[in-house]
Amino acid sequence: MQTHLSPEFANTPAGQEAEAILRRCVHCGFCTATCPTYQLLGDELDGPRGRIYLIKQVLEGEVPTRRTQLHLDRCLTCRNCESTCPSGVEYGHLVDIGRRIVEEKVPRGAGARALRWALKEGLTSPLFAPAMKLGQAVRPVLPAVLKNKVPAPQDAGRWPAREHPRKVLLLAGCVQPAMAPNINAATARVLDAAGIQTIVAPEAGCCGAVKFHLNDQEGGLAQMRANVDAWWPWVESSQVEAIVMNASGCGVTVAEYGHHLQHDALYADKARRISELTRDLSQMLPGLVSSLRGKVRPPEGLLAFHPPCSLQHGMKLRGGVERHLGELGFQVRVATAESHLCCGSAGTYSVLHPKMAGDLRDRKLGVLGELQPRAIISANMGCITHLQSGTSLPVRHWVEVLDSALESA
Repeated sequence: MQTHLSPEFANTPAGQEAEAILRRCVHCGFCTATCPTYQLLGDELDGPRGRIYLIKQVLEGEVPTRRTQLHLDRCLTCRNCESTCPSGVEYGHLVDIGRRIVEEKVPRGAGARALRWALKEGLTSPLFAPAMKLGQAVRPVLPAVLKNKVPAPQDAGRWPAREHPRKVLLLAGCVQPAMAPNINAATARVLDAAGIQTIVAPEAGCCGAVKFHLNDQEGGLAQMRANVDAWWPWVESSQVEAIVMNASGCGVTVAEYGHHLQHDALYADKARRISELTRDLSQMLPGLVSSLRGKVRPPEGLLAFHPPCSLQHGMKLRGGVERHLGELGFQVRVATAESHLCCGSAGTYSVLHPKMAGDLRDRKLGVLGELQPRAIISANMGCITHLQSGTSLPVRHWVEVLDSALESA
């Protein structure tokens, strides 16, 4: 794709990165076939190719409008298009650049600003946990739209006390400890059973994704730097072999710290090292199988696995969960159709665009239901909470199911 960037962007790092991405696009349109919002709305501007044109026009000097902003807002950032693209267009990085520029040029209304501020500040606040606890206490009387966002209280169980020579860092996350504390505890117990100690650096907080994708990119970068600082003593002294993520939405962000902080002279090298050490929990599974075989009593019945977009399209990890759980005796299958499509959770998307998020959720549950599973498993808390809001089937993180099988054995 030919580009002629305006002087405003031509010699900036963001402009140069965007131009390099744009020039790889060959207009083929393969991406539209796998774009969830294009499939729902049928509008070229609500597909990756259309959004690429909109961003290109802005970078070339055209003044963006609220309509431009709306089409970019509707993108789930699922990055399905990246998996489909034969030219390797890094659409996720391009849309981050485009959204930031449009945000600076197109003012939002007071209501939209307030909602987005509440999400980016509230979800990452220390007050989120007590607020969630209060919501869970009154959950039975909440209206359905709020009840869907407040999971039932969960007992996390014990955290292993044993020490092991092998150690990993775990990002606790900003909302997961309050909404689904058992995921982190189950992760620690499973790793402990395989002789690996899990460490949580107390100074580490939100991965930065919430603020970054709500166009407070400076706020997101500040959170990334804070996490680098929290983890660096462990990394620098080689005390840990990996930084493990059990929420793939966080994992894809931390895996790209090196990219996000590449122009920060103080943090570029450290961030790159953090990204190199980042592992989704499923990447630990191949090494766990031999240690856990014989210690697991898998449940009867089929488990339907929903691979989050952040896992299969963002981190480019496919097939590992179902294959390695299968080696341990679990019956796991992905949907026979549309396993690549987003469930509609997409971070804060289900709050900002509830109608489309609900349509995508119901579509996903429909294809998963065709497998007639006893439960649905996934690898990202946002997907789990969103899917659970539309089904009576239990929806759990795969590590919780593995942990339960270890306990039963």
